[in-house]
Amino acid sequence: MLNVEIFGHDLKVDETLNEYVEGRASKLDRYINDLEDARIDLSHRASAREANHRYKAQITLRGKKFVLRAEQKSDQIQAAFDAALERIQRQIERYKGKRYRGKGDGASISDEAVEEVAALYEDEPEEQVVRRKKFLLHPMNEGEAIEQMRLLGHQNFFVFYDMEASSVSVLYRRADGDYGLINTELA
Repeated sequence: MLNVEIFGHDLKVDETLNEYVEGRASKLDRYINDLEDARIDLSHRASAREANHRYKAQITLRGKKFVLRAEQKSDQIQAAFDAALERIQRQIERYKGKRYRGKGDGASISDEAVEEVAALYEDEPEEQVVRRKKFLLHPMNEGEAIEQMRLLGHQNFFVFYDMEASSVSVLYRRADGDYGLINTELA
């Protein structure tokens, strides 16, 4: 059975809302195997400029070797949740299709791309860390990392454990639309 956790941020999750969300989210394990848990974050922002951005629902699914995330906003919390649920179901279908069709051509990304990104950050002033996150790294190859980056909706970068290089790597989107890869080594 799927473990569903529901969190409210500046929003009280009453029994009716909890039953609605849990009832619909608990059925997600029918769509994909190896699904371990679902985290649902529901939030309200009274100061939103537009009414249809006041409520936000974010769904994060974790399974063996994958993480899927969808986020939607609306003027009602149920509508935001339903829209996020539809989006996560589309991501599940895309993930399942890519997973069974193949893993890519296995070509590596050039060292020049890695040097270009390193040069971008040389002269930046020191800034303050305002948010910290912790997440599990699942071993995957470059093709799987690109697909995870797309599925999660990450536009700029994705951190993963590269099973071929046996190291933590950063996949990033270049200005020309292609990808770059930074492989790490301990000094």
